[in-house]
Amino acid sequence: MKFISWNVNGLRAVLKKGFEDRFNDLNADIFCLQETKLQAGQVALDFPGYHQYWNYAEKKGYSGTAVFTRRQPLKVVYGMGIPEHDTEGRLITLEFEDFYFVCCYTPNAQNELKRIDYRMQWEDDLRAYLMRLDEHKPVIYTGDLNVAHEEIDLKNPKSNRGNAGFSDQERGKMTELLSSGFADTFRRLHPDARDAYSWWSYRFKAREKNAGWRIDYFIVSERLMERVEQASIHPEIFGSDHCPVALVLRNP
Repeated sequence: MKFISWNVNGLRAVLKKGFEDRFNDLNADIFCLQETKLQAGQVALDFPGYHQYWNYAEKKGYSGTAVFTRRQPLKVVYGMGIPEHDTEGRLITLEFEDFYFVCCYTPNAQNELKRIDYRMQWEDDLRAYLMRLDEHKPVIYTGDLNVAHEEIDLKNPKSNRGNAGFSDQERGKMTELLSSGFADTFRRLHPDARDAYSWWSYRFKAREKNAGWRIDYFIVSERLMERVEQASIHPEIFGSDHCPVALVLRNP
């Protein structure tokens, strides 16, 4: 099975930049999006053979997630069942016969870490949620997780230390998650890969210089790692300030 995750930073904008062609070219079994910035009814996408699931933020033009899947899920859950976390359209969980698939757009801690307290609560509640799922069947957790975990995961770690996305607090929460029975598939398969990024600022020609961050992930339950064939990043695909990330699993 092939999975794709992409923060499109506004689906209506990326639709004007060839999104439907990219979707078809990538040919995923499950394709998920973050930061769709949509309300219900604002776009109509027709991808034959795919079921569509959308989670919209209450605030217009903000956040939002979507999942397109060839396999019909047994169940779909929007949010994590905690009201303070479930108004921004950040989480969709699909249950299949042999795994849970969780698409996530993690809240940004914002400039000067203005939202760090909320971010820490989100991380704790989300980790508990994933661990509950994992008790029943393995989990594939993906999306824009808004953190570069280690120094190897961004171009300029020293100058960004303490900034949103590379604060000790956020990195620590990722360490906690990965110590709770989960694996970062890309880093597990490519432990020494440098200059492998999924997001670049629009400023200072960052993408042209490949001065980026790896903040988009496929994280899986440890017992799924034996099925992971590929974990890759697609910087050649444009249209957003993020690029798609991919995971390929062998059939059980």
